Amino acid sequence: MHITHLQLANFKRFTDLTIDLSRLPMPPKLVLLIGANGSGKSSVFDAFEAIANTIKRGTPGGASAFDTYYEKFLNDQFYINIIFDSGKSFYRKRDEFDTVKKDLPFNTFYGRSSLRQIPKLTKKSTENFNLAADSDRPRQYIERDNRFENDIEILTQKILEEVFNGSDFDSKKLKERYLEPINQSLFRIFGGLEAPLLELVSLKPPLGGNVADVRFRKGVSEIHYDLLSSGEKEVINILLNLFVRRDTYNNTIYFIDELDLHLNTKLQYALLKEITENWIPDNCQLWTASHSFGFIEYARDIENSAIIDFDSLDFDEKHVLLPESKTSLDIFDVAVPKDTIFKLFDDKQIVLCENKNDKFYNLLDLEDKLFVGVNDKNSVFMSIRNDSRYHGLMDRDFMTDGEIERAEKKYPNLHILRYYCFENYLYHPKNLYELIPDFDIEAYQQEILRQKQDKERKIIYGIKQARDSFKVLNEHEKIRERKDDLIIDHLSSNDFEEFYKFFSMKEKSFNREYIASYNLKKEDLVSTDWFKEQISQLFS
Repeated sequence: MHITHLQLANFKRFTDLTIDLSRLPMPPKLVLLIGANGSGKSSVFDAFEAIANTIKRGTPGGASAFDTYYEKFLNDQFYINIIFDSGKSFYRKRDEFDTVKKDLPFNTFYGRSSLRQIPKLTKKSTENFNLAADSDRPRQYIERDNRFENDIEILTQKILEEVFNGSDFDSKKLKERYLEPINQSLFRIFGGLEAPLLELVSLKPPLGGNVADVRFRKGVSEIHYDLLSSGEKEVINILLNLFVRRDTYNNTIYFIDELDLHLNTKLQYALLKEITENWIPDNCQLWTASHSFGFIEYARDIENSAIIDFDSLDFDEKHVLLPESKTSLDIFDVAVPKDTIFKLFDDKQIVLCENKNDKFYNLLDLEDKLFVGVNDKNSVFMSIRNDSRYHGLMDRDFMTDGEIERAEKKYPNLHILRYYCFENYLYHPKNLYELIPDFDIEAYQQEILRQKQDKERKIIYGIKQARDSFKVLNEHEKIRERKDDLIIDHLSSNDFEEFYKFFSMKEKSFNREYIASYNLKKEDLVSTDWFKEQISQLFS
């Protein structure tokens, strides 16, 4: 189940707010709400919680909740309108909320508020609660979420049931079934060399007037849950909750506020990646709110995500929010303002490049350069045009020598590759020869020529359409050549250096089977003196 459209009217902060995800190619698995504190992100989760509470309890959180908590203006009814990817829709005004159960399954929504951390275990006895009915949920989203100690009880109960009811008791298998999934996640989140930095080793329920005994191995020490750091407790809380309740909540909208509590940037990225990819089923959707760099970076890196920006909006006005462009660095402003970035790296040029090539450009360790990847050449160009503090390095694609010269003169902070793309440098015969001294350059050039000739007509057919999409050519009328004939002439030539400038060496264009036996990695290909010299010359 995935939400594609959400509208909240006269609800909490919002006079009339719409979040429209319907224009994306497919419903996102992850929806990240970003914005400063108090910008209204959590109010979206209040709407989900109102629906969930009504389904499970018959009221959205108390008899007077509509009047005192949910409604923005008390003399008007609020309403919630949701459209799901199945085509099913949900629309309710305040006075119609008692009919929610008729339309939505029990497990449609499952949420955790930011008030969920348990700093110290306190329960000294087990309690009766109905897991299937989610009876231990907070009545309202602003109340403390104390599910964690119940999650410990649920897990230990499952283990005990297998011990006493199973015909073939095997402690090793029990650990593999109940502890290993948690420990695998801890390893992926916190990292480690030969062993995880943090490992769950034992669980005992609260018995005999004592609190639960939950033990972890950290290095050579075995420590109680109470002694973990706040960040470690946050991760354990989330993982254990998802582990014991995931069978109940399938085809569900998960919403978890401030999932990044107490975590540094690296752990923020790792935690969101782990939960999205390994704990939330593909038929579910995760909504979370944050203003952390790590979360924004992860949401930007994956395709099946949407970033919704709440920052600096006046919600007394009507707003329709669409997913933010992941190519824009503006989405990081809420976590690290641009001015701060330039201050942090005041001794370096920040160079925007295409896609994820920044990883490899940074391996060159150019003295005063820090490369940052954005989506494509248009993103590079628009960023350096709008902010001259950035430098840009972009692919040549189908640009003539004259166009490159004029573009770089017009925009001194723009640098353009002299070959078609990044891969043309990686797989240039001279670059391969430096790594493979007995490499047959002439035979390799003939293979590239053969493949070029096979694809030449198709390439020529697409030149104009490609050039029409280049903002750098069309932003200023004096940069672009009037005709494309010069490029076609070069591409049709059999002279290697003449056609190679316009023939893409990307995998979809050049079949690399000819050089597959050399097992060449990009990290090796960018390590050559030839490659470093070619890139360095672009900035001289």
